[in-house]
Amino acid sequence: MHTYVAEEFTDAEVSILRRYFTNLEGPVFALVNLPEVVKGALFARYSRSSKSLRRLFLDEFVGDLDLSGDASVDATIGLDRADDLYQKIFYEYGDDSVAQLGGVHLACEQASNILTKVLEWGRLMSYLEQSTRYLGYDRRLGNGHYRFYRDHDVLESRFGARYVGEMDRMFDTYAELLPRLTEWLTKKFPKTPEDTDFVYRQAIRAKALDAVRGLLPASSLSNLGIYASGQAYEALLLRMRAHPLPEVRDYAQMMMDELMKVIPSFLKRVEVAERGVAWTAYLANTRGATRELVRSMWDDLAANEPGESVRLVAYDPEGERRVLEAIVFANSSMSNDEAVRRVDSLNELERSNLMRVYVGERRNRRHRPGRAFERTDYRFELVTDYGAFRDLQRHRILTIEWQPLTVDLGYDVPEVIREAGLAERYEESLQRSADLFQDMRGEFPEQSQYVVALAFRIRYVMQMNAREAMHLIELRSGPQGHPSYRRVAHEMVRLIREVAGHTAIADSMQYVDFSETDLERLEAERSAERNRLNR
Repeated sequence: MHTYVAEEFTDAEVSILRRYFTNLEGPVFALVNLPEVVKGALFARYSRSSKSLRRLFLDEFVGDLDLSGDASVDATIGLDRADDLYQKIFYEYGDDSVAQLGGVHLACEQASNILTKVLEWGRLMSYLEQSTRYLGYDRRLGNGHYRFYRDHDVLESRFGARYVGEMDRMFDTYAELLPRLTEWLTKKFPKTPEDTDFVYRQAIRAKALDAVRGLLPASSLSNLGIYASGQAYEALLLRMRAHPLPEVRDYAQMMMDELMKVIPSFLKRVEVAERGVAWTAYLANTRGATRELVRSMWDDLAANEPGESVRLVAYDPEGERRVLEAIVFANSSMSNDEAVRRVDSLNELERSNLMRVYVGERRNRRHRPGRAFERTDYRFELVTDYGAFRDLQRHRILTIEWQPLTVDLGYDVPEVIREAGLAERYEESLQRSADLFQDMRGEFPEQSQYVVALAFRIRYVMQMNAREAMHLIELRSGPQGHPSYRRVAHEMVRLIREVAGHTAIADSMQYVDFSETDLERLEAERSAERNRLNR
């Protein structure tokens, strides 16, 4: 059972919330009867607020909406919808495309960081997750507890008291170092006359939160907003039901309960024995059998090569030529073979000119060349801290696979923590995390991931085509980005240029930002302030 800390509402608040949320007690609920723009704005604000979505709606949105027309609606008892047509076309005839036409905004609250990565696996979904950059985790829940997940099996085991105690101490260290680092940063980076107090405080706080987030365990709770079609939710639920973590399976059932109130026709197959149930069993069986076989084939599966790294492990040496072939094919009536022959006949100057014209004049990073850049791809193996992985994992138009979270690859201590003289306290907390993980991993191979701090490293691969590489590298190299993933972006473009030898593709990524910055969020906060003043 998910250990959710329920929120209390007054009778007047309940009468409003019932119209728009499918339940008022649990951590998973759908949004209904609201304009799409309101749901979108609500989720956007949600990612930078410490409030629950229902509380945020009451405090910041209700006053601007006309709710009188919805007074008789009660979304908590389900929606009375005529779905006979969907039943006939979708359920009986199996036309999967119909399930792409109905979408739901779903709020998922108090989910561990391990669970949020499962929720964000699907490519055809949109997410907004609560940010560790804007929200401090020194605040406690309404019941006085720190915000971390309490697994039932762990609490009932011999590790129960130690688990809670050590998690509390990790959060205590976070709460201790945050104000100390903030004070040190204000001395190192004094406020300038051009910035308002608000802009300056926001930039300083963001840098402090970035630095101390590595102390948070993977059990830390987050709120997540999801928008997806019925088909995408079906695929997500099938995977979640096959997951080895109890938290994930419990959450899947809560999501199913709420989605059935809104798009029941699209999800009926999840419960059908020969369809959804069999599919889930297939996923669970193949995952378990593959792991067992791999373990039986080699005695030593231990981690190796600790330390942060970005490696280009696979690419096509003729990748740029493949892109040119795709350009010629799409802009002619030739066969693929003829396009290949024509590109082979070009000299270097002609090839360079063809690539240059296709890329065109990019006036900002959102101006990206077309799908010919999808003709070649890159496979990177990365070892970064879990915090950087969380940010990079959200990119969906690529293939990403990661290994279980452990302490075996060591950890990173931000340079600003060392400069501020806080490294000893920081590393004491990380050692506490490592000791508990090592003691728990034998008995709880899955749940032991909860105790691993975000500063510890994880190994994963990211495989993407050149078009997605341009998007990811330019976005994640921005000066407002976290230093850990900025380093990844810088190294990726270097490897594309120097190892793959794709200089034309690398040159087209003209919005990769290599500038040095002290306060990463300062310029972004200045821009936000200008926008507020303009409005």
